Amino acid sequence: MGQGYQPPYPPRHIGRLPIWQLYLRGRRNMLSVFNQGTYAAAMTRIKIGRRHVFFFNMPEAIQQVLQAQPRVFERKSPQMRHALEPLLGDGLIISDGPIWKARRPVVQGVTHASRMARLTPVMSTVAEEWRSRWASLPAGTELELHAEMARLAAQVITRAIFGRNLTGAQLDQVAVAFSDYQARIDHLDLASMFDLSDVLPRLHGLWRRRQIRAIHTVVDKLIVQALAVAQDDESLIGSMGQAGTMDRRAFRNEAITLFLAGHETTANVLAWAWFLLAQAPGAEAKLHEELARVLGGRAPSIENLPDLPYTRAVVEETLRLYPPIPLLAREAAEDTVVAGVLVPRGTIAIVAPWIVHRHRAHWQEPDSFCPERFMPGAPAPARYTYLPFSLGPRVCTGALFGIYETMICLATLAQSFRLKLKPGARIMPVMRLTLRPSPHLPMFLEPR
Repeated sequence: MGQGYQPPYPPRHIGRLPIWQLYLRGRRNMLSVFNQGTYAAAMTRIKIGRRHVFFFNMPEAIQQVLQAQPRVFERKSPQMRHALEPLLGDGLIISDGPIWKARRPVVQGVTHASRMARLTPVMSTVAEEWRSRWASLPAGTELELHAEMARLAAQVITRAIFGRNLTGAQLDQVAVAFSDYQARIDHLDLASMFDLSDVLPRLHGLWRRRQIRAIHTVVDKLIVQALAVAQDDESLIGSMGQAGTMDRRAFRNEAITLFLAGHETTANVLAWAWFLLAQAPGAEAKLHEELARVLGGRAPSIENLPDLPYTRAVVEETLRLYPPIPLLAREAAEDTVVAGVLVPRGTIAIVAPWIVHRHRAHWQEPDSFCPERFMPGAPAPARYTYLPFSLGPRVCTGALFGIYETMICLATLAQSFRLKLKPGARIMPVMRLTLRPSPHLPMFLEPR
């Protein structure tokens, strides 16, 4: 594998730092707390107050945390629960126990592979609308690309959840409310680490309650509208309504869950893919050749996607380098053993795709952008070392939806445009709940 373009990542210090320095680094960017040795270590452990935090990086341990011990590692981390529970209640992302077991089949069913032929047309429609919109802009227009992809992804997921007849004002209202909430969520919750989350008030609590009420009001109205035409099962809410097993609050919680899972994550992958292609002209040329040969200017349909292996490889390599959810954290429900390591009850066990995907034991040139590693005929990644959508019982139900959406939008737009990074712009991945380009992603739009 030839040396590919090496995209940015936070500087990696050498050796151990005092806990207070790690905390300050983590407040700015959680990814900056990992030193060089992390990316070759089998595991890393730290203790913050009374809380043990273990990072597991090897296949055996990853399998045990995410797949083999579902009862022990069912519960998400306190930080994840405190960030999202006020907004989505017992939604699938953070629920466990009987509620999770009852809801999972319903939500999984509406995004199953068998329904993709019904769901991909809305992706193609939005992508074509974006192509027309971009065509109306002057050549050289500067775009804040992450915000641009967030708007595109919001259009897709909102129409998929609530139906295709939403007004532009409704779509914008949903997207703005969710984006604002996600941008202001604390990514390092010290109170949770010290088990003080129920004692220390959060200063942003009043703002958060107002924002949540606004989101709930909008979503409740959209659910009523979607269920009124529930016989049209092209909307995810309509499909869940046909299952007949959830009340209105459950509909709201799962609608919010679907939006959170399908909006910011896809927007990030699309933004990172454009950034990577702009910096790797060889990969960009291969993508353009494939799109011209297979599509000839047409927007892809679901039938075309198997004929676009390089497009998919670009998406999969983007997911490896910049996984949308860079840390998968679980709270141990009882004492257990993982790959020979005693894990006490209450420990936060973390499998970090950010680390595993760049680990020197698992990948050649782990920090380089090389889509060829995912092409047909290339050696497959070792089992349990590629997990952009998690693994095991809690694997993302919308993984295929997200891959297809990213492929369709990228293939449609890249046939007509290329994007160039603004000279002097310095981009760095920053972790909140998802992995965003920071501080912004300014790019110039160029017609092809």
